[in-house]
Amino acid sequence: MHVWDYLAEYHAEREDILDAVEQVLESGRLILGQSVLGFESEFAAYHGLRHCAGVDNGTNAIKLALQALGVGKSDEVITVSNTAAPTVVAIDAVGAVPVFVDVHPGTYLMDVDQVAAAITPRTRCLLPVHLYGQCVDMAPLRRLADRHGLVILEDCAQAHGARRDGVIAGSMGDAAAFSFYPTKVLGAYGDGGAVVTDDDAVDRALRRLRYYGMAERYYVVDTPGHNARLDELQAEILRRKLRRLDGYIAGRGAVAARYADALGDTDLVLPATAPGNDHVYYVYVVRHPRRDQIIQALEGEGIHLNISYPWPVHTMTGFAHLGYRPGSLPVTERLAGEIFSLPMYPSLSQEKQERVISVLRKVL
Repeated sequence: MHVWDYLAEYHAEREDILDAVEQVLESGRLILGQSVLGFESEFAAYHGLRHCAGVDNGTNAIKLALQALGVGKSDEVITVSNTAAPTVVAIDAVGAVPVFVDVHPGTYLMDVDQVAAAITPRTRCLLPVHLYGQCVDMAPLRRLADRHGLVILEDCAQAHGARRDGVIAGSMGDAAAFSFYPTKVLGAYGDGGAVVTDDDAVDRALRRLRYYGMAERYYVVDTPGHNARLDELQAEILRRKLRRLDGYIAGRGAVAARYADALGDTDLVLPATAPGNDHVYYVYVVRHPRRDQIIQALEGEGIHLNISYPWPVHTMTGFAHLGYRPGSLPVTERLAGEIFSLPMYPSLSQEKQERVISVLRKVL
């Protein structure tokens, strides 16, 4: 058993998924056709926004969004190290410099109280990561951004449908980047990504950047861009799945509630939801000082768990040039040795979950 398995979901939705594929193949248009346009319109509307540009993956969603927001060479982007590496890879790809603040020890989200001290004359962007399925506290970040003339790009790769004080993730910054990697709360059957915004100029820039820098098909390159288009097949599958997104979120919530009921009396540290947050449980991250022994023991029982994330980005060889020394982000570094994820997906059966709980309790 693994932390994620799409087959049960696929078997339940197979007829609709195959119909989506058939519709695209019969349309005669395989690139930037009606399925991409339809998904973009519907995904923007889901977030209460006017624009969505579909792209080929979540990393390019962040990269192109940064470029469209005017972030470039030597600009500083404040973010966190407790995130998937692509967040920082995308910052580096536009020539900008990632600047890390630590995370909150209870929620593992960006510690917004540390952001003000990290702002310098070179700071151009704040990039909060809505991690594991819940939102960063955006109100103080918005105040800081307005005071210093900064832009905010939300990394929503793990927070489809999450809300803070009733406001949906992706609608609280100047733009927001999403990944539709298959494991996500809203996942494709391959790679995919999108950027949402209410800014007309940002949207126009995104559409040029994802298509070589051309404003129109095979016309003139205004500013050199990329080939980063959302695939028509994935877009149609995502359109179908978007209609079920709220159901997926409810299913994840039910799995999380069973874990909380069954493991609340153990010494495992269970996920904490920040006040005002509606958590969508992209992953169910727990914490224990004997993490590695626990994982090894469960693997012996055929239960394979994941760690999100065992190596903070600032400790990776590829980012050694940033100059962060051991101990510079103490909460992030401590978490990296203790956190791990239990199986979490809407189609996880109660029988399979109960087996995970039973074995885990025995090991604890």
